[in-house]
Amino acid sequence: MIGSLNGAERWSGFGMRCHCCPTVADCGAQYLMMEVFEAMRFSAKLFLLGALLLLWGSAAEARMVSIDRDTVNIRSGPSTNYSVKWEVGRGFPLKIIASKGSWYKVRDFENDEGWVYAPLTSRKAHLVVKKPVINIRSGPGTNFRIVTQAKYGVVFRTEKRVKGWVRVRHESGVTGWVARRLLWGW
Repeated sequence: MIGSLNGAERWSGFGMRCHCCPTVADCGAQYLMMEVFEAMRFSAKLFLLGALLLLWGSAAEARMVSIDRDTVNIRSGPSTNYSVKWEVGRGFPLKIIASKGSWYKVRDFENDEGWVYAPLTSRKAHLVVKKPVINIRSGPGTNFRIVTQAKYGVVFRTEKRVKGWVRVRHESGVTGWVARRLLWGW
């Protein structure tokens, strides 16, 4: 019986056999088949785990998009027949919460939801300021000088991440470092 043998009953390869097989050869073949089956099950589990982790990582990464045009309408439903709820500009980050055909249902940093036409989006990482005013610094830490400040809703391109800090670039060309907790996006 596959799976019913305990450690003492298993065939050792030295002429011992379990109590359920008529010959040593039968026991060895059964044990070998059982080991092959277990190895295949283990390999299948590892493969599935790896595939799930890969998909989860890809899905997690693919959950965010940014706007790839100067101005894009966010609509109340997945087609141009639906009303425009609001407009967003280039780089504005959005979280994908569902999809239907070529449309993404998205949520912004204020938790507003709507639909955007997927071809008008990009996978370029962007962030938006979620606090009233933030400091943009010359390096990743509060000990670095303040280069400038940015207000709520300003969008930045993500350039680099270092231990809770993000190097950002504004469309005007200004670059600097911002504490990650002050921004929304990726």
